[in-house]
Amino acid sequence: MPTLNSKQPNILLIVADDLGWSDIGAFGGEINTPHLDEIVSKGVRMTNFHASPVCSTTRAMLMTGCDHHEVGLGNLAELMTPLQRNKPGYEGYLNERASTLPELLRDGGYLTLMSGKWHLGIEGESPPASRGFERSFALMQGEHNHFGLDQTPETSGFLGTSSYMLDGSKTSYPEGSYSSDVFADYLCNFMEEAKDDERPIFSYLAFTAPHCPLQAPKALTEKYKGRYDDGPIALRQRRQARMRELELHAGEASPAVMLDVALWEELDEMKKRKEARKMEVYAAMVEAMDAAIGRVMDTLADTGRADNCIVVFISDNGPSGVLRETLPGWEDWIASHANNNIDNIGNPNSYVSIGPSWAQAQAAPYFLFKRFTTEGGIRTCAIAAGPEIKQRAECREFIHVMDLVPTLLEFAQVDATPSKGKLPMRGKSASEPLRGNEDGRSVSREPIGWELGYGRAIFKDGWKAVYLPAAARAISDDLPVEQWLLFNTKEDPGENHDLAAREPDVLQNLVQAWFEYAHEVGVVIP
Repeated sequence: MPTLNSKQPNILLIVADDLGWSDIGAFGGEINTPHLDEIVSKGVRMTNFHASPVCSTTRAMLMTGCDHHEVGLGNLAELMTPLQRNKPGYEGYLNERASTLPELLRDGGYLTLMSGKWHLGIEGESPPASRGFERSFALMQGEHNHFGLDQTPETSGFLGTSSYMLDGSKTSYPEGSYSSDVFADYLCNFMEEAKDDERPIFSYLAFTAPHCPLQAPKALTEKYKGRYDDGPIALRQRRQARMRELELHAGEASPAVMLDVALWEELDEMKKRKEARKMEVYAAMVEAMDAAIGRVMDTLADTGRADNCIVVFISDNGPSGVLRETLPGWEDWIASHANNNIDNIGNPNSYVSIGPSWAQAQAAPYFLFKRFTTEGGIRTCAIAAGPEIKQRAECREFIHVMDLVPTLLEFAQVDATPSKGKLPMRGKSASEPLRGNEDGRSVSREPIGWELGYGRAIFKDGWKAVYLPAAARAISDDLPVEQWLLFNTKEDPGENHDLAAREPDVLQNLVQAWFEYAHEVGVVIP
């Protein structure tokens, strides 16, 4: 077996799409994820890791170390409002204001590879090949049929055709193959082709699992039959009990209130079976992703790069609670084009999404889910392992997705100074807490702000102010929308107790800090 002796570590950065905080085994989940659990056993869970509430905004920060409002993804391109569109920072693709992680690593001596979801611009708008990746196979949009059945106008989904690029040219998806397998296979092929290249490798593997539509190989889905027959509340209770067995801090947290979850015993048998089937398919998607990760890890070993490799795994946001089947436009398209009979759910011609009840269980013990700046939307499952990273149960230090860029550059011994004329990074290196020296990085850092779809949040020293947009009323009429809430996330990570009335000075300072943040990064405020 070859062994490459570069002092610079290889880097494998893996991103899951809409994965819940407690889905994988090492975070309390019941889903079979042996390869991710193995990575955890050699590294550390980053249990206070935060991203953006949605996918492309997180990916923009992951690629640049800058706030997404600065680099072109102030909002999802698909959701830009007329007020936002074409404003600076709202171009809808990764603009040229910042250097990217692969550009800096490439210039620092790395071979840069990418396979999976890009969602930072379509053809001609900042594709991976123009942003530092020497080899890339990329889905350009934010989602697709997991078996590739939406590549032509005749088979396209509600959002239109999916497009793919191989390096700098348009290509097609191998129709009939499963997404997680395809993305892993391309990356493995790139690694094998580079087995004699003496440069260290930076590999970016960006899955579309378990993003809707919920689709998975049928044999995997059948493994989970009956596993979820007692509903989402019971699932969350089991997961939190498992967290306590694993001695994770989250297991001791008072879990967030689950909103508008129908009592399982009051559902008719057909509804129960359909809901349970959706979760069975979801679990199969996560297991399929884990198996694909295992093949990539095997390829690292076969090419002599595993022993000197930093592996980072994150979810881009919390689980998705949106029911596409009930949304305007989507509802009619799904009814006309998809076969969602119970026995067909999970097949290539079905289209279902997981919905708010299961999503709240997947986010356990945190509040709400994707699209919201509550902890369930932005505190995500995250793992790190490899050289210099101390093996232990968890790192509780606050780490933001922007911090990964300077952190990986430091481990790679590559200068993190942006190219001339480019934006400075907002992210701060988390190398010391990952090395186990959590006293080596002050927990008192400048406020960290969030904004998406007029939802807002600001964090500093364990205090967090949250502003839910009016759209949150679709989840529950009981939600306090369009007002600032205040939480002590150290004592109340489930965000159960609003302290705004008790601590008005703390809230006022945080709100002022949020408006300063919004001004700095160019948030378009209505």
